[in-house]
Amino acid sequence: MTTPVSRRPDTPGRPLMRALLREEAFRSLAAGRALTFFGNSMAPVVLAFAVLDLGGSAVDVGLVVGARSVSNVVLLLFGGLLADRMPRALVLQGAAYSAAAVQAGVGIAVLAGRAPVGILLVLSVVQGAASAVSMPASAALIPRTVPAGELRGANALSRMGVNAGMIAGTSFGGLLAALAGPGWGMVLNGVAFLGAALAYGAAGRALARRRAAAAAAAAEEDSAEATAGGATAVEGGPGASDGAAEGPWHALREGWREFVSRTWVWVVVAQFFVVNAVSAGGIQVLGPTVADATFGRTLWGFVLAAQMAGALVGGLLVARSRSRHALRIGVTVVALDALPLAALAQSADVAVLLVAMFVNGVAIEQFGVAWDLSLQENVPQDKLARVYSYDALGSTLALPLGEMAAGPLAEHYGVRPTLLCGVALVALVTAGALCSRQVRDLTTGGAVAPVDGAPAAGGSRGGRPPDAAEPLDAP
Repeated sequence: MTTPVSRRPDTPGRPLMRALLREEAFRSLAAGRALTFFGNSMAPVVLAFAVLDLGGSAVDVGLVVGARSVSNVVLLLFGGLLADRMPRALVLQGAAYSAAAVQAGVGIAVLAGRAPVGILLVLSVVQGAASAVSMPASAALIPRTVPAGELRGANALSRMGVNAGMIAGTSFGGLLAALAGPGWGMVLNGVAFLGAALAYGAAGRALARRRAAAAAAAAEEDSAEATAGGATAVEGGPGASDGAAEGPWHALREGWREFVSRTWVWVVVAQFFVVNAVSAGGIQVLGPTVADATFGRTLWGFVLAAQMAGALVGGLLVARSRSRHALRIGVTVVALDALPLAALAQSADVAVLLVAMFVNGVAIEQFGVAWDLSLQENVPQDKLARVYSYDALGSTLALPLGEMAAGPLAEHYGVRPTLLCGVALVALVTAGALCSRQVRDLTTGGAVAPVDGAPAAGGSRGGRPPDAAEPLDAP
Protein backbone atom coordinates (compact mmCIF):
# COMPACT_ATOMS: atom_id res chain seq x y z
CA MET A 1 0.00 0.00 0.00
CA THR A 2 1.31 3.44 -0.86
CA THR A 3 1.78 5.74 2.10
CA PRO A 4 -0.20 8.98 1.63
CA VAL A 5 1.57 12.31 1.52
CA SER A 6 1.59 13.89 4.98
CA ARG A 7 -0.29 17.19 4.97
CA ARG A 8 -2.41 19.23 7.34
CA PRO A 9 -5.88 17.61 7.44
CA ASP A 10 -7.65 20.94 6.91
CA THR A 11 -5.70 21.95 3.78
CA PRO A 12 -6.37 19.21 1.22
CA GLY A 13 -4.59 20.54 -1.88
CA ARG A 14 -3.60 18.77 -5.07
CA PRO A 15 -0.80 16.62 -3.53
CA LEU A 16 -3.33 15.20 -1.10
CA MET A 17 -5.83 14.53 -3.89
CA ARG A 18 -3.19 12.59 -5.81
CA ALA A 19 -2.22 10.70 -2.68
CA LEU A 20 -5.86 9.73 -2.08
CA LEU A 21 -6.16 8.40 -5.61
CA ARG A 22 -3.11 6.20 -5.00
CA GLU A 23 -5.06 4.46 -2.22
CA GLU A 24 -6.46 1.45 -4.09
CA ALA A 25 -9.44 0.86 -1.78
CA PHE A 26 -10.52 4.51 -1.92
CA ARG A 27 -9.92 4.78 -5.67
CA SER A 28 -12.03 1.71 -6.39
CA LEU A 29 -14.81 2.80 -4.03
CA ALA A 30 -14.91 6.27 -5.59
CA ALA A 31 -15.08 4.76 -9.09
CA GLY A 32 -17.91 2.45 -8.06
CA ARG A 33 -19.87 5.32 -6.52
CA ALA A 34 -19.37 7.46 -9.64
CA LEU A 35 -20.67 4.69 -11.91
CA THR A 36 -23.60 3.98 -9.59
CA PHE A 37 -24.68 7.60 -9.59
CA PHE A 38 -24.19 7.77 -13.35
CA GLY A 39 -26.86 5.10 -13.72
CA ASN A 40 -29.09 6.46 -10.95
CA SER A 41 -29.06 10.01 -12.33
CA MET A 42 -29.95 8.86 -15.84
CA ALA A 43 -32.77 6.61 -14.66
CA PRO A 44 -35.39 9.25 -13.67
CA VAL A 45 -34.80 11.14 -16.92
CA VAL A 46 -35.20 8.17 -19.25
CA LEU A 47 -38.05 6.73 -17.17
CA ALA A 48 -39.99 9.99 -17.31
CA PHE A 49 -39.63 10.30 -21.07
CA ALA A 50 -40.42 6.59 -21.55
CA VAL A 51 -43.74 7.13 -19.78
CA LEU A 52 -44.47 10.23 -21.85
CA ASP A 53 -43.65 8.32 -25.06
CA LEU A 54 -46.25 5.74 -24.04
CA GLY A 55 -48.85 8.52 -23.85
CA GLY A 56 -48.69 8.99 -20.09
CA SER A 57 -49.42 12.23 -18.26
CA ALA A 58 -47.59 14.08 -15.48
CA VAL A 59 -49.54 11.94 -12.99
CA ASP A 60 -48.21 8.76 -14.65
CA VAL A 61 -44.67 10.15 -14.55
CA GLY A 62 -45.10 10.83 -10.84
CA LEU A 63 -46.31 7.29 -10.18
CA VAL A 64 -43.40 5.65 -12.00
CA VAL A 65 -40.73 7.92 -10.51
CA GLY A 66 -42.37 7.72 -7.10
CA ALA A 67 -42.37 3.92 -7.13
CA ARG A 68 -38.58 4.00 -6.90
CA SER A 69 -38.75 6.25 -3.85
CA VAL A 70 -41.33 4.02 -2.15
CA SER A 71 -39.11 0.98 -2.58
CA ASN A 72 -36.10 2.96 -1.40
CA VAL A 73 -37.86 4.16 1.75
CA VAL A 74 -39.17 0.71 2.67
CA LEU A 75 -35.74 -0.95 2.49
CA LEU A 76 -33.40 1.80 3.69
CA LEU A 77 -33.22 0.62 7.32
CA PHE A 78 -32.55 -2.92 6.15
CA GLY A 79 -29.74 -1.58 3.99
CA GLY A 80 -28.10 0.20 6.93
CA LEU A 81 -28.41 -2.86 9.15
CA LEU A 82 -26.96 -5.09 6.45
CA ALA A 83 -24.02 -2.72 5.93
CA ASP A 84 -23.17 -2.74 9.67
CA ARG A 85 -23.29 -6.54 9.89
CA MET A 86 -21.78 -7.71 6.58
CA PRO A 87 -18.76 -6.72 4.48
CA ARG A 88 -19.81 -3.38 3.06
CA ALA A 89 -17.95 -3.86 -0.21
CA LEU A 90 -19.78 -7.16 -0.70
CA VAL A 91 -23.16 -5.51 -0.04
CA LEU A 92 -22.35 -2.86 -2.64
CA GLN A 93 -21.26 -5.47 -5.16
CA GLY A 94 -24.45 -7.51 -4.86
CA ALA A 95 -26.70 -4.44 -5.18
CA ALA A 96 -24.84 -3.28 -8.30
CA TYR A 97 -25.07 -6.67 -10.02
CA SER A 98 -28.83 -6.79 -9.33
CA ALA A 99 -29.38 -3.32 -10.74
CA ALA A 100 -27.29 -4.12 -13.82
CA ALA A 101 -29.35 -7.19 -14.68
CA VAL A 102 -32.73 -5.48 -14.27
CA GLN A 103 -31.77 -2.24 -16.04
CA ALA A 104 -30.35 -4.01 -19.06
CA GLY A 105 -33.28 -6.42 -19.26
CA VAL A 106 -35.95 -3.71 -19.12
CA GLY A 107 -33.98 -1.54 -21.56
CA ILE A 108 -34.02 -4.35 -24.10
CA ALA A 109 -37.76 -4.76 -23.53
CA VAL A 110 -38.30 -1.03 -24.15
CA LEU A 111 -36.28 -1.19 -27.37
CA ALA A 112 -38.34 -4.20 -28.47
CA GLY A 113 -41.59 -2.33 -27.75
CA ARG A 114 -42.62 -4.79 -25.02
CA ALA A 115 -42.44 -2.56 -21.95
CA PRO A 116 -45.79 -1.14 -20.78
CA VAL A 117 -45.98 1.28 -17.86
CA GLY A 118 -46.33 -1.67 -15.47
CA ILE A 119 -42.87 -2.93 -16.44
CA LEU A 120 -41.42 0.52 -15.85
CA LEU A 121 -42.99 0.49 -12.40
CA VAL A 122 -41.24 -2.81 -11.65
CA LEU A 123 -37.94 -1.32 -12.84
CA SER A 124 -38.41 1.64 -10.50
CA VAL A 125 -39.10 -0.66 -7.55
CA VAL A 126 -36.00 -2.80 -8.14
CA GLN A 127 -33.82 0.23 -8.70
CA GLY A 128 -35.04 1.78 -5.46
CA ALA A 129 -34.29 -1.44 -3.58
CA ALA A 130 -30.73 -1.59 -4.91
CA SER A 131 -30.17 2.04 -3.97
CA ALA A 132 -31.51 1.45 -0.46
CA VAL A 133 -29.07 -1.38 0.13
CA SER A 134 -26.02 0.40 -1.30
CA MET A 135 -26.50 3.99 -0.10
CA PRO A 136 -25.60 3.52 3.60
CA ALA A 137 -22.81 1.07 2.81
CA SER A 138 -20.97 3.32 0.34
CA ALA A 139 -21.09 6.39 2.59
CA ALA A 140 -20.03 4.47 5.71
CA LEU A 141 -17.17 2.74 3.90
CA ILE A 142 -15.25 5.93 3.04
CA PRO A 143 -13.65 6.42 6.51
CA ARG A 144 -12.18 2.90 6.30
CA THR A 145 -10.31 3.61 3.06
CA VAL A 146 -8.26 6.72 3.99
CA PRO A 147 -6.34 8.17 6.95
CA ALA A 148 -8.68 9.95 9.36
CA GLY A 149 -6.98 13.31 8.94
CA GLU A 150 -7.67 13.25 5.20
CA LEU A 151 -11.39 12.57 5.48
CA ARG A 152 -12.54 16.01 4.30
CA GLY A 153 -10.52 15.68 1.10
CA ALA A 154 -11.70 12.09 0.61
CA ASN A 155 -15.36 13.07 0.92
CA ALA A 156 -14.90 16.00 -1.43
CA LEU A 157 -13.03 13.92 -4.01
CA SER A 158 -15.52 11.06 -3.81
CA ARG A 159 -18.44 13.44 -4.25
CA MET A 160 -16.68 15.10 -7.17
CA GLY A 161 -16.54 11.71 -8.85
CA VAL A 162 -20.21 11.17 -8.02
CA ASN A 163 -21.11 14.55 -9.49
CA ALA A 164 -19.07 13.88 -12.62
CA GLY A 165 -21.03 10.66 -13.04
CA MET A 166 -24.28 12.52 -12.50
CA ILE A 167 -23.33 15.17 -15.06
CA ALA A 168 -22.69 12.47 -17.64
CA GLY A 169 -25.80 10.54 -16.62
CA THR A 170 -28.22 13.46 -16.85
CA SER A 171 -26.68 14.69 -20.10
CA PHE A 172 -26.79 11.27 -21.76
CA GLY A 173 -30.27 10.70 -20.38
CA GLY A 174 -31.72 13.77 -22.05
CA LEU A 175 -29.76 13.31 -25.26
CA LEU A 176 -30.54 9.60 -25.65
CA ALA A 177 -34.21 10.15 -24.87
CA ALA A 178 -34.36 12.79 -27.59
CA LEU A 179 -32.16 11.17 -30.25
CA ALA A 180 -32.35 7.39 -29.77
CA GLY A 181 -35.13 6.75 -27.27
CA PRO A 182 -35.12 6.01 -23.52
CA GLY A 183 -34.49 2.28 -24.02
CA TRP A 184 -30.84 2.91 -24.89
CA GLY A 185 -30.47 4.89 -21.68
CA MET A 186 -31.65 1.89 -19.66
CA VAL A 187 -29.21 -0.42 -21.43
CA LEU A 188 -26.39 2.03 -20.71
CA ASN A 189 -27.50 2.05 -17.06
CA GLY A 190 -27.02 -1.71 -16.94
CA VAL A 191 -23.48 -1.41 -18.28
CA ALA A 192 -22.69 1.31 -15.70
CA PHE A 193 -23.93 -0.82 -12.80
CA LEU A 194 -21.86 -3.76 -14.03
CA GLY A 195 -18.76 -1.56 -13.95
CA ALA A 196 -19.70 -0.39 -10.44
CA ALA A 197 -19.96 -3.99 -9.22
CA LEU A 198 -16.46 -4.74 -10.51
CA ALA A 199 -15.07 -1.60 -8.83
CA TYR A 200 -16.69 -2.46 -5.48
CA GLY A 201 -15.16 -5.92 -5.70
CA ALA A 202 -11.72 -4.37 -6.19
CA ALA A 203 -12.26 -2.14 -3.14
CA GLY A 204 -13.17 -5.15 -1.01
CA ARG A 205 -10.05 -7.04 -2.07
CA ALA A 206 -7.85 -4.02 -1.33
CA LEU A 207 -9.33 -3.70 2.17
CA ALA A 208 -8.82 -7.41 2.77
CA ARG A 209 -5.15 -7.14 1.80
CA ARG A 210 -4.69 -4.11 4.02
CA ARG A 211 -6.26 -5.85 6.99
CA ALA A 212 -4.11 -8.94 6.45
CA ALA A 213 -0.98 -6.77 6.35
CA ALA A 214 -2.04 -4.95 9.53
CA ALA A 215 -2.70 -8.25 11.30
CA ALA A 216 0.69 -9.58 10.26
CA ALA A 217 2.40 -6.42 11.51
CA ALA A 218 0.55 -6.61 14.82
CA ALA A 219 1.50 -10.26 15.26
CA GLU A 220 5.13 -9.44 14.58
CA GLU A 221 5.02 -6.61 17.13
CA ASP A 222 3.39 -8.85 19.76
CA SER A 223 6.02 -11.51 19.13
CA ALA A 224 8.80 -8.98 19.65
CA GLU A 225 7.21 -7.78 22.90
CA ALA A 226 6.86 -11.36 24.15
CA THR A 227 10.49 -12.06 23.36
CA ALA A 228 11.44 -8.99 25.39
CA GLY A 229 9.34 -10.24 28.30
CA GLY A 230 6.80 -7.44 28.09
CA ALA A 231 3.87 -9.19 26.44
CA THR A 232 0.34 -8.74 27.72
CA ALA A 233 -2.92 -10.44 26.86
CA VAL A 234 -4.61 -8.98 23.79
CA GLU A 235 -8.39 -8.88 23.83
CA GLY A 236 -10.69 -8.80 20.85
CA GLY A 237 -11.23 -5.35 19.42
CA PRO A 238 -14.42 -3.51 20.32
CA GLY A 239 -17.23 -3.92 17.89
CA ALA A 240 -15.64 -6.85 16.12
CA SER A 241 -18.15 -9.45 17.18
CA ASP A 242 -20.73 -7.84 19.46
CA GLY A 243 -23.09 -7.10 16.59
CA ALA A 244 -23.17 -10.74 15.47
CA ALA A 245 -25.12 -11.76 18.58
CA GLU A 246 -27.69 -8.96 18.28
CA GLY A 247 -31.13 -9.49 16.82
CA PRO A 248 -32.10 -7.20 13.94
CA TRP A 249 -34.65 -5.24 15.97
CA HIS A 250 -32.15 -4.64 18.77
CA ALA A 251 -29.59 -3.44 16.21
CA LEU A 252 -32.12 -1.09 14.61
CA ARG A 253 -33.11 0.33 18.01
CA GLU A 254 -29.44 0.88 18.78
CA GLY A 255 -29.04 2.82 15.54
CA TRP A 256 -32.16 4.84 16.35
CA ARG A 257 -30.74 5.81 19.76
CA GLU A 258 -27.57 7.04 18.07
CA PHE A 259 -29.69 9.04 15.63
CA VAL A 260 -32.01 10.80 18.10
CA SER A 261 -29.30 11.45 20.72
CA ARG A 262 -27.83 14.18 18.51
CA THR A 263 -30.19 17.13 17.99
CA TRP A 264 -28.24 18.48 15.04
CA VAL A 265 -28.75 15.19 13.18
CA TRP A 266 -32.52 14.97 13.36
CA VAL A 267 -33.02 18.73 12.88
CA VAL A 268 -31.14 18.66 9.56
CA VAL A 269 -32.89 15.46 8.49
CA ALA A 270 -36.24 17.14 9.22
CA GLN A 271 -35.15 20.07 7.05
CA PHE A 272 -34.40 17.74 4.16
CA PHE A 273 -37.66 15.88 4.65
CA VAL A 274 -39.28 18.99 3.20
CA VAL A 275 -36.53 20.21 0.87
CA ASN A 276 -36.08 16.89 -0.91
CA ALA A 277 -39.82 16.39 -1.37
CA VAL A 278 -40.24 19.86 -2.85
CA SER A 279 -37.20 19.51 -5.13
CA ALA A 280 -38.15 16.02 -6.30
CA GLY A 281 -41.66 17.08 -7.20
CA GLY A 282 -40.52 20.28 -8.88
CA ILE A 283 -37.46 19.00 -10.75
CA GLN A 284 -38.13 15.31 -11.41
CA VAL A 285 -41.87 15.51 -12.20
CA LEU A 286 -42.79 19.04 -13.25
CA GLY A 287 -39.44 19.68 -14.93
CA PRO A 288 -39.87 17.16 -17.80
CA THR A 289 -43.46 18.33 -18.24
CA VAL A 290 -42.38 21.97 -18.57
CA ALA A 291 -39.51 20.97 -20.87
CA ASP A 292 -41.77 19.04 -23.23
CA ALA A 293 -44.14 22.01 -23.42
CA THR A 294 -41.47 24.70 -23.94
CA PHE A 295 -37.75 24.32 -24.68
CA GLY A 296 -37.55 20.57 -25.37
CA ARG A 297 -35.94 17.43 -24.00
CA THR A 298 -32.40 18.02 -25.21
CA LEU A 299 -32.10 21.34 -23.38
CA TRP A 300 -33.63 19.76 -20.28
CA GLY A 301 -30.73 17.33 -20.17
CA PHE A 302 -28.32 20.27 -20.21
CA VAL A 303 -30.32 22.04 -17.50
CA LEU A 304 -29.91 19.03 -15.22
CA ALA A 305 -26.25 18.76 -16.15
CA ALA A 306 -25.72 22.41 -15.16
CA GLN A 307 -26.65 21.55 -11.60
CA MET A 308 -24.17 18.69 -11.54
CA ALA A 309 -21.48 20.91 -13.07
CA GLY A 310 -22.06 23.37 -10.25
CA ALA A 311 -21.68 20.55 -7.77
CA LEU A 312 -18.37 19.57 -9.35
CA VAL A 313 -17.09 23.14 -8.96
CA GLY A 314 -18.46 23.18 -5.42
CA GLY A 315 -16.44 20.06 -4.64
CA LEU A 316 -13.22 21.80 -5.67
CA LEU A 317 -14.07 24.71 -3.38
CA VAL A 318 -15.06 22.71 -0.32
CA ALA A 319 -12.01 20.43 -0.59
CA ARG A 320 -9.85 23.46 0.17
CA SER A 321 -12.07 24.84 2.90
CA ARG A 322 -10.61 25.36 6.39
CA SER A 323 -13.90 26.21 8.06
CA ARG A 324 -14.61 24.35 11.28
CA HIS A 325 -18.29 25.36 11.12
CA ALA A 326 -18.92 23.49 7.90
CA LEU A 327 -22.39 22.31 8.93
CA ARG A 328 -23.60 25.83 9.67
CA ILE A 329 -22.49 26.99 6.22
CA GLY A 330 -23.89 23.91 4.51
CA VAL A 331 -27.31 24.19 6.12
CA THR A 332 -27.51 27.90 5.27
CA VAL A 333 -26.81 27.49 1.56
CA VAL A 334 -29.55 24.84 1.31
CA ALA A 335 -31.85 27.86 0.88
CA LEU A 336 -30.46 28.08 -2.66
CA ASP A 337 -32.47 24.96 -3.51
CA ALA A 338 -35.27 27.47 -4.07
CA LEU A 339 -33.48 29.06 -7.04
CA PRO A 340 -34.14 26.30 -9.62
CA LEU A 341 -37.79 26.13 -8.60
CA ALA A 342 -38.21 29.87 -9.01
CA ALA A 343 -36.41 29.79 -12.36
CA LEU A 344 -38.44 26.81 -13.58
CA ALA A 345 -41.59 28.81 -12.88
CA GLN A 346 -40.28 31.19 -15.60
CA SER A 347 -40.14 28.26 -18.01
CA ALA A 348 -39.37 30.20 -21.18
CA ASP A 349 -36.05 31.62 -19.90
CA VAL A 350 -33.62 28.71 -20.22
CA ALA A 351 -30.55 30.91 -19.53
CA VAL A 352 -31.87 31.88 -16.09
CA LEU A 353 -32.69 28.26 -15.35
CA LEU A 354 -29.18 27.12 -16.31
CA VAL A 355 -27.57 29.71 -14.01
CA ALA A 356 -29.91 28.88 -11.15
CA MET A 357 -29.18 25.16 -11.44
CA PHE A 358 -25.41 25.78 -11.55
CA VAL A 359 -25.45 27.97 -8.42
CA ASN A 360 -27.65 25.45 -6.65
CA GLY A 361 -25.17 22.70 -7.54
CA VAL A 362 -22.32 24.62 -5.90
CA ALA A 363 -24.44 25.03 -2.76
CA ILE A 364 -25.46 21.36 -2.69
CA GLU A 365 -21.84 20.30 -2.50
CA GLN A 366 -21.06 22.62 0.40
CA PHE A 367 -23.78 20.92 2.38
CA GLY A 368 -23.02 17.38 1.20
CA VAL A 369 -19.37 17.33 2.30
CA ALA A 370 -20.19 19.11 5.56
CA TRP A 371 -22.89 16.56 6.36
CA ASP A 372 -20.78 13.50 5.59
CA LEU A 373 -17.85 14.89 7.55
CA SER A 374 -20.06 15.73 10.54
CA LEU A 375 -21.53 12.22 10.69
CA GLN A 376 -18.24 10.39 10.13
CA GLU A 377 -16.46 12.37 12.84
CA ASN A 378 -19.21 12.13 15.46
CA VAL A 379 -20.92 8.74 15.06
CA PRO A 380 -19.21 5.46 16.14
CA GLN A 381 -17.98 3.56 13.09
CA ASP A 382 -19.79 0.33 13.96
CA LYS A 383 -23.13 2.21 13.99
CA LEU A 384 -22.44 4.67 11.18
CA ALA A 385 -24.26 2.81 8.40
CA ARG A 386 -27.41 2.51 10.55
CA VAL A 387 -27.34 6.24 11.32
CA TYR A 388 -26.84 6.91 7.61
CA SER A 389 -29.86 4.72 6.88
CA TYR A 390 -32.05 6.68 9.34
CA ASP A 391 -30.70 9.88 7.81
CA ALA A 392 -31.53 8.66 4.31
CA LEU A 393 -34.94 7.42 5.44
CA GLY A 394 -35.86 10.73 7.03
CA SER A 395 -34.51 12.74 4.13
CA THR A 396 -36.27 10.66 1.48
CA LEU A 397 -39.46 9.63 3.27
CA ALA A 398 -41.42 12.47 1.69
CA LEU A 399 -40.04 11.85 -1.82
CA PRO A 400 -42.92 9.61 -2.93
CA LEU A 401 -45.40 12.17 -1.59
CA GLY A 402 -43.62 15.02 -3.34
CA GLU A 403 -43.27 13.16 -6.63
CA MET A 404 -46.80 11.80 -6.65
CA ALA A 405 -48.42 15.02 -5.40
CA ALA A 406 -46.65 17.40 -7.80
CA GLY A 407 -48.69 16.35 -10.85
CA PRO A 408 -52.17 16.61 -9.27
CA LEU A 409 -51.27 19.91 -7.53
CA ALA A 410 -49.99 21.38 -10.78
CA GLU A 411 -53.11 20.26 -12.65
CA HIS A 412 -55.37 21.77 -9.98
CA TYR A 413 -53.53 25.02 -9.11
CA GLY A 414 -51.17 25.43 -12.05
CA VAL A 415 -47.48 24.69 -12.48
CA ARG A 416 -46.22 28.16 -11.56
CA PRO A 417 -48.11 28.51 -8.24
CA THR A 418 -47.05 24.98 -7.25
CA LEU A 419 -43.37 25.77 -7.88
CA LEU A 420 -43.52 29.11 -6.06
CA CYS A 421 -45.12 27.43 -3.05
CA GLY A 422 -42.13 25.10 -3.03
CA VAL A 423 -39.80 28.13 -2.96
CA ALA A 424 -41.49 29.41 0.19
CA LEU A 425 -41.29 26.00 1.90
CA VAL A 426 -37.54 25.66 1.25
CA ALA A 427 -36.83 29.10 2.72
CA LEU A 428 -39.01 28.42 5.76
CA VAL A 429 -37.49 25.07 6.78
CA THR A 430 -33.93 26.33 6.26
CA ALA A 431 -34.56 29.22 8.65
CA GLY A 432 -36.03 26.72 11.12
CA ALA A 433 -32.96 24.47 11.00
CA LEU A 434 -30.66 27.41 11.72
CA CYS A 435 -32.61 28.10 14.90
CA SER A 436 -30.87 25.04 16.42
CA ARG A 437 -27.77 26.02 18.39
CA GLN A 438 -26.22 22.60 17.82
CA VAL A 439 -26.50 23.08 14.06
CA ARG A 440 -24.85 26.50 14.28
CA ASP A 441 -22.08 25.49 16.71
CA LEU A 442 -21.01 21.99 15.58
CA THR A 443 -17.37 21.91 14.50
CA THR A 444 -15.53 19.55 12.15
CA GLY A 445 -11.91 18.77 11.40
CA GLY A 446 -11.13 16.42 14.30
CA ALA A 447 -10.64 12.66 14.44
CA VAL A 448 -12.85 10.01 12.87
CA ALA A 449 -15.34 8.63 15.38
CA PRO A 450 -14.06 5.23 16.56
CA VAL A 451 -15.85 1.95 16.99
CA ASP A 452 -18.08 2.44 20.05
CA GLY A 453 -15.96 2.09 23.14
CA ALA A 454 -12.61 2.21 21.33
CA PRO A 455 -10.01 4.99 21.55
CA ALA A 456 -10.47 7.78 19.03
CA ALA A 457 -8.73 7.17 15.75
CA GLY A 458 -6.45 9.59 14.04
CA GLY A 459 -6.18 12.67 16.20
CA SER A 460 -3.58 15.13 15.07
CA ARG A 461 -1.56 12.47 13.31
CA GLY A 462 -4.41 11.52 10.97
CA GLY A 463 -4.13 7.77 11.53
CA ARG A 464 -6.59 5.15 10.32
CA PRO A 465 -9.59 3.84 12.22
CA PRO A 466 -8.82 0.83 14.41
CA ASP A 467 -8.27 -2.47 12.62
CA ALA A 468 -10.83 -4.10 14.91
CA ALA A 469 -13.56 -2.46 12.89
CA GLU A 470 -12.36 -3.64 9.52
CA PRO A 471 -13.87 -7.13 9.36
CA LEU A 472 -17.07 -5.26 8.56
CA ASP A 473 -15.56 -4.09 5.28
CA ALA A 474 -13.28 -6.83 4.08
CA PRO A 475 -14.59 -10.13 2.70
